[in-house]
Amino acid sequence: MLTLRDGAQIYWETTGNPAGTPLLWLHGGPGTGLLSGGYKRAPDPKSWLIVGLDQRACGRSRPLANEPGFDLSTLQTPALIADLEELRQHLGIERWLVAGGSWGTTLAMAYGQAHPERVTGFVLTAVTDGSRGYVEWISESVERVFPEAWEAYEAASGRAPGQRLLDAYVERLTDPNPRVRDAAAMAWCTWEDAHMSIPHRVAPDLASRDPQFREVYALQVAYSWANNAFLGEQGILDNIHRICHLPAVLIHGRLDISGPVGTARRLHRQWPGSQLVIVEHEGHGGPDMGAALRQAYTDLLPIVCAS
Repeated sequence: MLTLRDGAQIYWETTGNPAGTPLLWLHGGPGTGLLSGGYKRAPDPKSWLIVGLDQRACGRSRPLANEPGFDLSTLQTPALIADLEELRQHLGIERWLVAGGSWGTTLAMAYGQAHPERVTGFVLTAVTDGSRGYVEWISESVERVFPEAWEAYEAASGRAPGQRLLDAYVERLTDPNPRVRDAAAMAWCTWEDAHMSIPHRVAPDLASRDPQFREVYALQVAYSWANNAFLGEQGILDNIHRICHLPAVLIHGRLDISGPVGTARRLHRQWPGSQLVIVEHEGHGGPDMGAALRQAYTDLLPIVCAS
């Protein structure tokens, strides 16, 4: 555990070659934690020093976001970026390749934009950009694809007329009544399972996890989305110029409903140093995405070693 500047603690771990090329993996959510540690399987452990962490207030990090009196403002993206810098300094790493999946791609790019001199490149899977357009798609417009699941999700929010769905969920997920919080978290996770289900090769099963996981996860995601990930209207695109000189591989499933492939294409068009890999038969994850991830690490290794 690393004790941070404000007393919070984050869990971190390393694997691979202690003398290898540093690689930081950022999990999704926000709020999933590292889960089973599958992120370690893709990079060659003989070539890379692989660093993973449970981001602030989730997984094995403490305190958790659903604990009484927790200050949600400490989950704003600039604070998470500062956490990564504290970890880098703690480990004595000068520069590292930054990789991530889903929300982890947004955090990876935001970190790189804040500290481009500390990044050798990016490997980004199931790309998201934190923009208002992305948030509106995933929280409202995707109703057009899953109308039945969305209706249940919307009904469970208890939102008042004119209230944004995300704001209603943040209210319910911070309600003093644990039954209200648990019901909201279950509804949220059931909805997430639905829109991540295509093409049925990946089963997130968020709703089947323990109540504490569901509550921490749902609260962190709802709070982040309700505030456009604290990155402004355009999200990552506003400052893409700060990292577009760095090499990157963007990996995205053609069938990804959770984050349409157009997001990755827009980033690629504005990022001369990037390579876009579209995996035709995958959605928000899957075995073919894993194969593309392994290849990306192999392809970038000589490039980042030479930088």
